[in-house]
Amino acid sequence: MNDVQVANPFGSNDAPHTGAVVAVEQSKAIAEVQAALLIARSHPRDPRRAMDRIIKDCMRASLAEEATYKYPRGEKEIIGASIRLAETIAKRWGNMEAGIKELSRANGVSECMAYAWDYETNYRDVRTFTVRHWRDTREGGYALKDERDIYEMVANVGARRKRACILALIDGDVVDAAMEQCRVTKEANVEINDERIEKLLSSFEEYGVTKEMIERRIERHIDQVTPAMWLSLREIYNALKDGMSAPAEWFDMPADDPAANVAARAGKSRTAAVKSRMQAKRRRGQDKPAGDAPTDQDTPPDGGPDRGESAEGGEAAPTYADIADAMHKAATLDALNVAADLARRLGDETQRNELEALFKSRAAELDKGGSSNGLSE
Repeated sequence: MNDVQVANPFGSNDAPHTGAVVAVEQSKAIAEVQAALLIARSHPRDPRRAMDRIIKDCMRASLAEEATYKYPRGEKEIIGASIRLAETIAKRWGNMEAGIKELSRANGVSECMAYAWDYETNYRDVRTFTVRHWRDTREGGYALKDERDIYEMVANVGARRKRACILALIDGDVVDAAMEQCRVTKEANVEINDERIEKLLSSFEEYGVTKEMIERRIERHIDQVTPAMWLSLREIYNALKDGMSAPAEWFDMPADDPAANVAARAGKSRTAAVKSRMQAKRRRGQDKPAGDAPTDQDTPPDGGPDRGESAEGGEAAPTYADIADAMHKAATLDALNVAADLARRLGDETQRNELEALFKSRAAELDKGGSSNGLSE
């Protein structure tokens, strides 16, 4: 008698093999890539129309401000396209794909891949890299446990590799034209006001850069920043944000000046600190024998005071921004005259003239109807 088995209403007990599922997914991926290649070749890009779309996007001020960054290399400053500009170019260039993939994750490290693929030429650029699930802080560092933090870390690190892959596929003249249009757009839309200055200062504070460091770099008060300096600061900020450079490459750390530090700890103003520094210099000058010949420390290689250093002993000299700030904060004519003495050391005649005008204005405020010595004797 033949055995008859009733059919299982929930289906067969024979589950599909894992290898068969993988084969199906591979076939699906291959079909998608083949379709993309065929469509790209049947509808090739028009370089002129693509370039027009790129230039039109670069005329937007919001994109232009984040489009470029710069970093120091030796005595030169290299300007490059940011990840935002690279993504815009890839989108408007068409018939290409770019992205970041996390291949594996183990022991607090993610193995990732960044790629860019031009379907029309079938050229592909791939970069593999690892990302440690660790975040450095000023107080030390800590391991990342939250999934969102890990995702953001991978995305931030992978963005630079993704940009490199995109720029490896796009012709250099296309990128140069886009960067030039962004430069023109930024120059035509430079608007400097108190709100934007506060926003820029707040952005730099995230990387430990203070207002004083910025003023020391531009050698003037932040309220007197020029459009060219403003654009340069924006490019520096983009470089810090993209991880292309470090703050120490652009800004000087506060000088280890004992007189200024003591004055600051005592709660004195910046003007008092400058005055203390000048008194210390005068004391050193009186103690030095009159007949001594100048030493290597007294005279820099170029024969004059080095920029940012005094002629007495290599000590950091106050800049235009320091002196202007001291004049603004001066509460007495004595403090104002001390700042005026410092202004004579500046090598730039234009800066000396500006400080002389500021000196006269502040002297009139402090001593109405009185007279004071100017900067030039």
